[in-house]
Amino acid sequence: MHQQSPEIAAGVSKKGAGDQGMMFGYACRDTEGLMPLPITIAHMLCRKVDEARESKLLPYLRPDGKSQVTVEYKGGKPCGIKSVVLATPHTEKVTLAKVKDDLYKLIVSPLLEKFGFKIKEADLIVNGTGVWHFSGPAADTGVTGRKIVCDSYGAFARVGGGAFSGKDPTKVDRSGAYAARFIAKNIVAQKLAEKAEVSLAYYIGAKVPIMKAIETFGTEKKPAKVIYDFANKILDCSVEGILEGLQLRQPIYLPTATYGHFGRSEFSWERLV
Repeated sequence: MHQQSPEIAAGVSKKGAGDQGMMFGYACRDTEGLMPLPITIAHMLCRKVDEARESKLLPYLRPDGKSQVTVEYKGGKPCGIKSVVLATPHTEKVTLAKVKDDLYKLIVSPLLEKFGFKIKEADLIVNGTGVWHFSGPAADTGVTGRKIVCDSYGAFARVGGGAFSGKDPTKVDRSGAYAARFIAKNIVAQKLAEKAEVSLAYYIGAKVPIMKAIETFGTEKKPAKVIYDFANKILDCSVEGILEGLQLRQPIYLPTATYGHFGRSEFSWERLV
């Protein structure tokens, strides 16, 4: 099912400042949090690596890092892990071979086992360039334009092009993306569809979205009208409606700096109706 009201699609280009754009929200049944499995495991790996450093389980690790997980799907369902990539800086005194062995035994294998999967150590890639000792802003600067695929769904859904970081919730790049996720997650949680992608589009000064579309990829369990009426009922997608409906005028954004913006129960846009 691809439903829009009216039957239209939008494209956007920007030159200069302004509050307009397209936002997307996604949900599926891969995980308990209704998030795609690859990005869920990737964020959990980053969290576990940080915990290992902070708890001194692996005291030679240094702050910073990233992860990538390749998942095999059959029939739309995850059936295996093909590879895991981790990048993490460490002290000069420890060898890369030891870092890889420790990460495999203490973090990667135990985490994958919780999801019913496993990989060989040969399928774990750690610090692909061979050496990473120095990290942080002194080695790799950049804040504006933070990776929105990493912050959202790991390429399982389209992205609107606007980064979340550095923007207050009156900017629809951020609040609109949260609204779209809230609607998509609740559509799936209510078993109206197995997966859903919600699209919202705004222009400068718009009180309501000029486009609101719901894509269920042929997995819908109810008629399109039922799904669309449900989406309209649970959240007013005007900017003011999103701010009030999701309680976004709160100092709640610091945790979004790590481990993604979605699939985490502490955020208001993740609650179920």
